[in-house]
Amino acid sequence: MDNLKDREKTIVRLLADEPLLTVNDISERLNVSVVTARSDMDALADKGYLVRVRGGAIPAFHPDIVTRQQSATEVKRRIAKAAAALVKDGDSIMIESGTTTALIGRYLLGKKDVKVVTDSSLILPYARANPMLSVAFVGGIFRPATESMVGPITISELSQYHVRIAFIGSDGLSCEHGLTTNFVEAAEVSRTMSAHCETTVLVADSAKLGKRGFTQVMPLSDVDILITDNGMDDAAVAQIEECGVSVRRV
Repeated sequence: MDNLKDREKTIVRLLADEPLLTVNDISERLNVSVVTARSDMDALADKGYLVRVRGGAIPAFHPDIVTRQQSATEVKRRIAKAAAALVKDGDSIMIESGTTTALIGRYLLGKKDVKVVTDSSLILPYARANPMLSVAFVGGIFRPATESMVGPITISELSQYHVRIAFIGSDGLSCEHGLTTNFVEAAEVSRTMSAHCETTVLVADSAKLGKRGFTQVMPLSDVDILITDNGMDDAAVAQIEECGVSVRRV
């Protein structure tokens, strides 16, 4: 939601917490006129963030996505921008679902002839806005909580591609336990992307360090590059680099 005004972000957050709020409720909460509240909600519906219903609106995204999109936004932007800088004109890449990985699509603007394979519906707005991208969305079972496609069809379709770089995320990372995630299906997607690329790039903020998700994705040594923020201290970076990973702090 990095392209929204502060008031628009507040409206989306309010409706994610309380989907039954009316236009009048939003007007009162934001201390604006009913006309202004209705206009803001109509604009958000046009942008694909809300679905208008009689008397109000409901979020177009799962509440978990809304929460994650509003968490550590500046850090995520820096990480995504650094990741996009690795992409060259004419490149082929994979982008896994996630609120940080999805932002990579924003920073591909200006790149030419880039082929993107993804399981993430969050990439769609950037695909629409950038005619220089050729985006292949894989099929599968849609998981609203992550705005992603998962399951056997997803894995089968991903396996048909080979790209130069795969950008993946994780819910936790450490040298001891490797990459971990809270979703078994997401682990399968990450492993498949990593197996069908030349370079695996993990994008993860420093808060993920030391955390352990429900299931293991892969050993940290299978990652070629970690792009993280400057909140990761030197000792942690040295330990990760001992696992064979190149660490870039932004």
